[in-house]
Amino acid sequence: MKTVILEVRSPEESMANFVQSWKTGKPGRAVRIGFATPELLWQVLTAKRWELLKALCGAGPISIREAARRVERDVKAVHADITALLHAGVLERAEGGGIVFPFEAVKVEFLLEAA
Repeated sequence: MKTVILEVRSPEESMANFVQSWKTGKPGRAVRIGFATPELLWQVLTAKRWELLKALCGAGPISIREAARRVERDVKAVHADITALLHAGVLERAEGGGIVFPFEAVKVEFLLEAA
């Protein structure tokens, strides 16, 4: 099962992992998309966008209109959400048009510590 991990981590941590992968020539064990703060994570992953990801999970390439139909929402609103998810690197453009969420599972990780 192809899983993506959405996590909160500093840009420095993300860059260190990239450099490590570059030096060893081995990719990390999992696909990871990092957000600098929990607030940024939740700004990108709103409830409506989470619902959209659930509908796209494992679905393969589909059109924006089909995505809107699956979540029973307005095409224009879904288009705005898809654009935000594309900019965050969560979704990808499919060959020949449309969009794709190339994962079958999503894991969200972050740590809340006492101040």
